[in-house]
Amino acid sequence: MSLRIGVDTGGTFTDVCGFDDVDGRVHVRKVSSTPDDPGRAIIQGVEELLAQIGDRQISEVSYFAHGTTVGTNALLTGRGVKTGLITTKGFRDLLELGRGRRPDMYDAQADKPTPFVARRHRLEVSERVRHTGVVETPLNEDEVRAAVRFLKEDGVDSIAVCLLYSYLFADHEQRVGEIIQEEHPEAYVSLSSDVLPEFREFERLSTVATNSYVGPVVYRYLARLRATLAENGLRVVPHVTQSNGGVIPFQTAEAIPVRLVLSGPSTGVVGAAEICARAGFPEIITFDMGGTSSDISLVQGGRPKVTAGMELDGRPIRSPMLDIHTVGAGGGSIGWIDSGNHLRVGPQSAGAFPGPACYGNGEEAAVTDANVVLQMLNPEYLLNGQMKIDRQASVKAVERLATPLGLSIEEAALGILRVVTANMARAIRVVSVKRGYDPRDYALVPFGGAGPLHASRLARELGMRTIVVPEVPGAQSALGLLMTDVRTDFMRTQITPVSVDTLPELQKGFAPLEKQADAWFEHEGIEEADRGTMRRLELRYAGQNFELAVELPDGPLDEHLVGRIVEDFHQAHERVYGYRSPQARLEAVTFRLEASGRAAHVELREDALEGEDATAAVVGTRATCFVPADGYISVPVYDRSLLKPGNQISGPAIVEQMDTTTILLPGDTCRVDTLRNLVIHTGEK
Repeated sequence: MSLRIGVDTGGTFTDVCGFDDVDGRVHVRKVSSTPDDPGRAIIQGVEELLAQIGDRQISEVSYFAHGTTVGTNALLTGRGVKTGLITTKGFRDLLELGRGRRPDMYDAQADKPTPFVARRHRLEVSERVRHTGVVETPLNEDEVRAAVRFLKEDGVDSIAVCLLYSYLFADHEQRVGEIIQEEHPEAYVSLSSDVLPEFREFERLSTVATNSYVGPVVYRYLARLRATLAENGLRVVPHVTQSNGGVIPFQTAEAIPVRLVLSGPSTGVVGAAEICARAGFPEIITFDMGGTSSDISLVQGGRPKVTAGMELDGRPIRSPMLDIHTVGAGGGSIGWIDSGNHLRVGPQSAGAFPGPACYGNGEEAAVTDANVVLQMLNPEYLLNGQMKIDRQASVKAVERLATPLGLSIEEAALGILRVVTANMARAIRVVSVKRGYDPRDYALVPFGGAGPLHASRLARELGMRTIVVPEVPGAQSALGLLMTDVRTDFMRTQITPVSVDTLPELQKGFAPLEKQADAWFEHEGIEEADRGTMRRLELRYAGQNFELAVELPDGPLDEHLVGRIVEDFHQAHERVYGYRSPQARLEAVTFRLEASGRAAHVELREDALEGEDATAAVVGTRATCFVPADGYISVPVYDRSLLKPGNQISGPAIVEQMDTTTILLPGDTCRVDTLRNLVIHTGEK
């Protein structure tokens, strides 16, 4: 067996990437997603890829990894299961109360998100643990049994358990879990001490409720897909991507599905970081533009940024994840006119069906239609001819926007591109400027089916001068699945002053996490030589309410390392907030340990540089409109598969490949490097 396969399910397309260990070639296949059953598109895509490679069999696959949006979609569409909650007496309504800080403080009409657990299914039991971890009131097991029986009779499929201070003393929660198994063994159970052993009761409660709400959905999906793959001949254990960028076996993921919220986009960032570090660009901002949304992430020193959580649709989710910001701007984002007669784009998306108007099923103008009208995209087909499109349908759709705005069709199409570019630039500023990073110091790395199409406009908007387009950008997330490791995270809250005097307590904070990591390595069968760990501390000045994470380098936790931790925190605080307080007392809040097992990676192949002349790759010209006043001008079209390392191109130009199209605006220059990346230097805005 020599074939490795990665599958990324998106809102519009499902990308399948295969890597052959024998010849080192990468193969890509795209099929339309099937939202009603994502597994159907996966099987179809894998079968088509195997046939494309040359009548290969799924039994030859030595590694299979999958990035999924099933859990995220269930959350966003409210299609989870009927969920119950058992909590400490007095905390039944915490899920609705939340925190005093409101995102819409001065909007009296703002609606709060509807809790995933109805109030009648949020039940209290007598028990109390103090903030020291000492039991004040023992658990009343009779109340627990009565609560579970009520939930069972009321048709609850999943139960979340979140007791006060269970991150310090988990025995009560563990006992509640045992009682649920006795009284309602069919229920899916989530304990906060397993899902998130951290302080801040609201965030912990929200996370465990979310885990229970989508748990059975994700469990059934992964179990069904696992069985289908086995029936089709897959012999290896399939893996799924987590939000932290690592992969774990399907069966392991079924226990804590909340860690799959960013399953889809995370591996694209991991793969881009590795490719660009090899290419000499360790400081990058990734830009993954698909059919429905765009995902943005910042990478420093070749390593993606990690965060402890996010807010999804107004609900906090605490789980280790790559720091990815998502905006509703994709190729399927729909253009519309607001009440002020202004052109807007997104976040509504045409999705896979009906799709942009050019797909032949819809009538509303999407970003893809604007590119088809201007002929940035091939006006006859996409995916190397696999998908025929209708340019006239795009023209009619854009015209419906142009007429009430008093614009020409080309002006309206260009307006759509300008608006969506502004939306994406705003998202990039969230992960860069707002956190103390200047985007001009980074290279922009576009991928996804629509990323390279818009990269030059976006880079100019932000003042970024370098763009690196990977070899298979349209399937970068699928390829990234073959470039990541098996990974999981362990954490615990232990508020500890940080100084040389508290060194033993700091060491004690990591000890149980290291023990958990060792047990996980053994359970996953990871060899000693393939094991790796990364420690992080979340720190704050005493009296502050929020923390900043500091990464600890390898080595023993000694006096020298403590001094470095303190200085790293001061620097991070100054970068984010604009000041430091060297005299303030510093305290560690949460200890984190990332455990990873080295997996077999795609080996990046380098080719020797050839000549600068790229005319052999020119396959024609296309009349393309960049500025409406200039009309349509003849632009050379290059076949990317014919470009050689060392070739150079000057804009305006179009570079086509099966999975995407790259646009070079007038003034841009492009060079193909030894890894077959397109390295573009932008012209003036």
